[in-house]
Amino acid sequence: MASSASRGPRCRERSRRGRSARSSVAGGRSRSRSRAREGEPRALRELSPLGDLGALAHSEEGVEAAKSSKRPVRNQKPKGSPSDPNGPAPAETEGHGEPSRTSENGAVLPLKAPGKRGRKSKTEMLLLKLSQDLECPTPEPICVQKMLGSSETAEGLDTSPGGRPKRRAAKVALLYLQELAEELTSVYQPPALTEGAQEPQPELERIQKKRRSRRRKEDGTDSDDPTRDADFVPSKEILLQAEEEEGSEEPLSEVSEPEVEVLRGHSGKTSSAGRSKPQCRGLAPNGFHNSIMAPVEKCSSLTCSLRDQKYSQWEFPDWIPLAHKWTCLSESEAAPYLPAEEKSPFFSIQREGIEDDGVLYRVNRFSSLQPHEERLDVSFFVGGPVWAMEWCPSPEGSAASQYVAVYCHRSMEETHSVAGLHGGPALLQLWGLGTLQPEQGSANKAGLAYAIAADHGCVWDMKFCPSGAWELPTAARKHPQMSRLGLLAVAFSDGKVVLYSLPHPRALQRSKRTQVKDGSFHKHIICKVQCIATLQVGSIQAGNVSECGQCFSLSWMPSKPHHYLAAGFYDGTVAVWNLLTKSLLQCVHQPDGSLKLYPFQCFLAHDHAVRSIEWCKADSNFLVTAGSDRKIKFWDLRRLYEPINSIKRFLSTEVAWLLPYNGVTVAQDNCYASYGLCGIHYIDAGYLGFKAYFVAPRKGTVWSISGSDWLNTVAAGDITGELVAAVLPDLAINPLNVKRSSDRRFPVYKADLLPCSPDGSGGGEQALPLTRRYSEMVTKSYIRFRDTDLRSFKNFPSREPMRRMHTQEVKAELSLDRLQLESLHKVRFSPNLDSHGWLVSAGQAGIVRAHCMVGLASGVSRQLLPERRARFSSLYGDEPGSPSPTECSPLLQAE
Repeated sequence: MASSASRGPRCRERSRRGRSARSSVAGGRSRSRSRAREGEPRALRELSPLGDLGALAHSEEGVEAAKSSKRPVRNQKPKGSPSDPNGPAPAETEGHGEPSRTSENGAVLPLKAPGKRGRKSKTEMLLLKLSQDLECPTPEPICVQKMLGSSETAEGLDTSPGGRPKRRAAKVALLYLQELAEELTSVYQPPALTEGAQEPQPELERIQKKRRSRRRKEDGTDSDDPTRDADFVPSKEILLQAEEEEGSEEPLSEVSEPEVEVLRGHSGKTSSAGRSKPQCRGLAPNGFHNSIMAPVEKCSSLTCSLRDQKYSQWEFPDWIPLAHKWTCLSESEAAPYLPAEEKSPFFSIQREGIEDDGVLYRVNRFSSLQPHEERLDVSFFVGGPVWAMEWCPSPEGSAASQYVAVYCHRSMEETHSVAGLHGGPALLQLWGLGTLQPEQGSANKAGLAYAIAADHGCVWDMKFCPSGAWELPTAARKHPQMSRLGLLAVAFSDGKVVLYSLPHPRALQRSKRTQVKDGSFHKHIICKVQCIATLQVGSIQAGNVSECGQCFSLSWMPSKPHHYLAAGFYDGTVAVWNLLTKSLLQCVHQPDGSLKLYPFQCFLAHDHAVRSIEWCKADSNFLVTAGSDRKIKFWDLRRLYEPINSIKRFLSTEVAWLLPYNGVTVAQDNCYASYGLCGIHYIDAGYLGFKAYFVAPRKGTVWSISGSDWLNTVAAGDITGELVAAVLPDLAINPLNVKRSSDRRFPVYKADLLPCSPDGSGGGEQALPLTRRYSEMVTKSYIRFRDTDLRSFKNFPSREPMRRMHTQEVKAELSLDRLQLESLHKVRFSPNLDSHGWLVSAGQAGIVRAHCMVGLASGVSRQLLPERRARFSSLYGDEPGSPSPTECSPLLQAE
């Protein structure tokens, strides 16, 4: 009994020593886990939803995901092997802090930070620490912010500093842990930290400091910039991008990476985990890809919101048209101003999907064809080559009749010198197209409302006041005042810019006509008009003859009160006038009651003529100019001593600055272009540093370009007679990676000059005459217009117009030995919401055509139109709209 009693304490002592020896290996792990959780609030430790078992499971998953990559592990084999009794015990790598060490007698030694050779990779450390943080989530969505310093970027997770290949599997593992953390934090939200609580995991701060110091040594800098020390938090866009690159098994759509990022921010469905899915796959109802139509929806809503801020309902209240300043001309008085051609060239129209009837049309001067019942297109003849054209703005939702101002040369063979000043007769025509709707046209023919006879030479450009100049046609005005349709600025070849206050056609008809000498009026209303103001370069002390040369381009300030007007001249000068100035040095009252205005600002923009000028619609402090010196310059009107950016490229003919972007779309001549680079480009102003985006290639000179803020689309007409439209991508991001830009452009119509037989019918096989005389050309040829069905774009790449356009881009035939009767000189999108899908175009033949892009109508615009009409009715009441064109003036019927 005594021996057994004495054996008891010794057995208990040996069993205690055995337990101590067996637990020596796990001692470091428990100590490191306790160290890692020092400073952590007790409430978070007690309310942890996972516990040790859950943390161990998730850390093993993270380690397995990290092992799936092929990157070699940095950790080397420690000295000694596991079978060596004298060697150190293997380090525990279960994701709970630093590995432990034991001495020969089993005692636990203090922890020591691993050296450079034994340190784990950044991705493995990230996975281990993430598994730790999953034990006790914090109010932050994920503890990546505590692990990564400023020296690590999004690319740092893909490529190591040593240049090792990218590791996509590590990204997928990181994404998987992110999803687990989001699911857990959505189920359980821990209590917020108290004011006296310390920041958890102080050991991580020490690791961050070491990494930052090592990074500074590698960079060779020791900057104290706080932006470099800011913690990096991977955004959801980066994680979703990693998922699309590695984890997604669905076929990706043909959309570039920047477009996907924009779509994430603007549309998408929210999943249960809180992520937004991009809506960039699939086809829109009109047949285009959703990635193509998404910027259209965005621009429509943005245009509406900015117009509410920038546009006005009423401006320039003193500039009202007066009846006694409009004198109607007789037949003999109007004859010198009329175009010489009384009949249009022969032309035919082939519409896609409709069998061609082979009919050749020839329209009388100032007459039009009946609009097509199905395709809605309109065609009319103005009498000569068209070189200036502009839509008259109307309020949103007014449902008013739409008007287009047109200027044409008096003769088909007439040319004008750009050097030197010259005057002569000119005729400004105002055409009424009726109440055009985005998806339905007018039931009546287009008609000439009235015309203005001027003696200032040919017209190079004209611009309407963007807003605040239109009033109801039934506005109560006492004689001699007439209801105002708009304010029009016209640039003439004598160097002057003339402002006209245009009345509504019905108001002009109601006013008493001035008696003419022979007592017979012209069958159309053709008037001599006293202008509101004449804008001239120089000063009061200078002579009347401008030293700047002819004025080639105009731009009206796009934001209210629209009191600035800019113009570009032959010698490279840009002048800016203040239309509301009261200064005696800038404003001179003439004996006839009109004003003569001098500019308050002039600067030399180019070494040669300013061919195009455009104001920034989003910020009125900025201008862009394109000159004959092949330069495109961006200007800040607050610092004109140097341009913001100057780009020397090809010879630019016209620029279009769309509302949402800080760059311009440029139409170019092919005289200086390399082979394959001529056409339409988007050029950034320089703020973002994007390279030029090739919108569409063209084989000939692009004479005109126009952009629609509602449709995010540009249209251009060239010397080959093709009218091409292109839906732009979101150019607020880098367009370098835009895929398949050829799917974004489409032809509106193509005009071809074909020989005709002696009896006047088409189909002749003889060659076209090589002559520049219109009289010979019109008797032996006719123009064939081939229109595209713009109601839908389904299966568009395989349709005949698209195949013809791509063939034309590769194998275009251009003959410069004859008169280019089919060429297009002017293209204009309607700026009005009520007719925002309509596009007018005209050229050498003098035939103006209007087309409706029904298929591009967006869902946003369909919603905006009823809202704006209800708003307009609440402001002005249910007033009748403008009369139809047939009520304004008699029409000549087409043959």
